[in-house]
Amino acid sequence: MDKYIYLDNNATTQMADEVREIMRENESLYGNASSMHRAGRDAECAIEWAREEVAKLIDGEKSGVYFTSGASESNNTIFSTFRDIIDDGSKRNRIITTTIEHPSIIEEVKYLKGKGYRIDEVGVDCYGKVKLDELKSMLGDDVALVSVMWANNETGTIQDVKEAAELAHSCGAYFHSDATQAIGKIPVSVKECGIDYLSLSAHKFYGPKGIGVLYAAAKAPLKPFVHGGHQEGGLRAGTYNTLNIIGLGEAAKLAREGLKEEYEKLYALREKLRKGILERIDHVIINGHPTDFLPGTLNASFPNAEGESILLYLDMEGIEVSTGSACATGSLEPSYVLLASGLDVELAHGSIRFSLGRYNTESDIDYTLEKLPAIIERVRTMSTRKGFDK
Repeated sequence: MDKYIYLDNNATTQMADEVREIMRENESLYGNASSMHRAGRDAECAIEWAREEVAKLIDGEKSGVYFTSGASESNNTIFSTFRDIIDDGSKRNRIITTTIEHPSIIEEVKYLKGKGYRIDEVGVDCYGKVKLDELKSMLGDDVALVSVMWANNETGTIQDVKEAAELAHSCGAYFHSDATQAIGKIPVSVKECGIDYLSLSAHKFYGPKGIGVLYAAAKAPLKPFVHGGHQEGGLRAGTYNTLNIIGLGEAAKLAREGLKEEYEKLYALREKLRKGILERIDHVIINGHPTDFLPGTLNASFPNAEGESILLYLDMEGIEVSTGSACATGSLEPSYVLLASGLDVELAHGSIRFSLGRYNTESDIDYTLEKLPAIIERVRTMSTRKGFDK
């Protein structure tokens, strides 16, 4: 195939050249960071350098950075901590989250509800913004934790996390945000926004897979999720994944240093793609917030066209995107995120997410705009539904 255009960066990014290089340079750093000898100290030094880089990226304290396997583990650790707090008899026995969180939280909520835990879910408006007035109405002195994602992985809508954190703190609750999609794309400051807990994954911002962070502010409760060792202050046992942690540190450094430049580039590419789609294709709906969105995320619905079919035809042309439907799991259910925003089921089925990244170019957008209109026309021709709703 002559062309290969990767527009699925919200799912994962390729590792940056600088990340691959620093990991290669440290391949001989085989010492166990928990050992007291020189090899162990060298590994520990590299890990602490990475911890410092992550702290700088999120404007937090180095002592609050805990390495995990990724945001899914971090999210589960936070909810497990508060499950234990509730089990210990705390009067604060309720958790509040939203209807559009990542599956690592959505599925954990389903599990906890099945066990009898009290968890409320705040809705979103038509743009996918969490309804802060609804959140405020749910608060009380029985709330232990409020969890609101920083930015949505499907629509790119950025949430008002500072305001949400203030509301949580007003009733004495702790606040957590899954910032996986925001890191490296927009400024993230745990200090400025009053964040007690934050989750992130390295592979979303050009780092290696299988490594992430749970950030916890000073005095925020945190209970061990993996027992059996003293690593990470006794909170997560297991020998350190030194090379991946180093890769994460370099990715964090690159993200911090190049944030403004990357934002401007991704925003320009996203707008070029959005305008090009609307100019070339009739009856298109752009999902998500019109102004508060991640710079590289564009979610579009194409009425009378199945998202899975669009994805596969684009793939045949060398263009890789994702669909709002959970086709990868064999499910025919449309995106729960788009449904929560009030989008029609058929429109949710016909949604495509284009997520741009550091290595995309204007020629990638030009090629996509060249191929997409004919694909939409072809898929619509095959559709059993004709005409468009007014």
